[in-house]
Amino acid sequence: MSTVAVIVVTWNSAAVLPGFLAALPEGMAGLDWRLVVADNDSADDTVEVLRTLAPDATVVQTGRNAGYAAGVNAALGAAGEYEVALVCNPDIRMRQGCAKLLVDSLGDGVGIAVPLLYEEGRDTPHHSLRRESSVLRALGEAVIGNRRAGRFPRLSELVTDPAAYRRPTRADWATGALMAVSGECLAACGAWDESFFLYSEETEFCLRARDLGYATQLEPAAEAVHLGGDSQVSPRLWTLLTLNRVRLYGRRHGAVATAAFRGAVLLRETARAALGRKASRAAAGALVRPGALRKTPGP
Repeated sequence: MSTVAVIVVTWNSAAVLPGFLAALPEGMAGLDWRLVVADNDSADDTVEVLRTLAPDATVVQTGRNAGYAAGVNAALGAAGEYEVALVCNPDIRMRQGCAKLLVDSLGDGVGIAVPLLYEEGRDTPHHSLRRESSVLRALGEAVIGNRRAGRFPRLSELVTDPAAYRRPTRADWATGALMAVSGECLAACGAWDESFFLYSEETEFCLRARDLGYATQLEPAAEAVHLGGDSQVSPRLWTLLTLNRVRLYGRRHGAVATAAFRGAVLLRETARAALGRKASRAAAGALVRPGALRKTPGP
């Protein structure tokens, strides 16, 4: 039986933790597991909730709002010996047997396994699979929208083909609300990149794993509900997501390609801003500020 370290990063998460903890026993059924939480200096009762509802959990207090990747690294460092790390947000609710299905799907080239994710109150799965960024895909999303463009693999990062969510499907990366990572993959990849305070850290890790021969794969039999979605409505978080997306592209491509990609992303955000989307207006403004991509601090 695989030993699984359940890795959670919290920041003012007291409201969502009880539901996460209540779902853990069924979600982790059939596995030997331990819970390790890195708390990024929460100002609410997060730590007290953990100590009351999960007294056996290892809680690492980072002492600052260090960012998601730094929290993951802190928790992994305190986890002891394990064969698989289950990295999850505290607003995840795993369904029966979810984690074991993910763990069992690791191996044979798969280093990262992800479940079907559902938004609260919806019966259709979230489009969580992604293709690697390209200038053409950024332009496709800018001109016709990511969901319409998702039907054409060359024109969008978003994988929207319903068939892809009904079978085990490999992708360049997947949204990181819940992912099982093999110990072998973690050892090969090393630490998560803490220069990404929030957003793109899972993208960078999945792409780095892929480059080293470890695929990211959807296991459709594993299911979880994700309560998140703040990035879709918050100008501050959407701006951070947008800037980090361009920063990551720049890490992997030359200056000319990065300038073209930035322009395509700016076109998309400007078009959305013209339709009244406040988050896109903020992101577009940030994209044109000198030096905006040199550092993207957290909230």
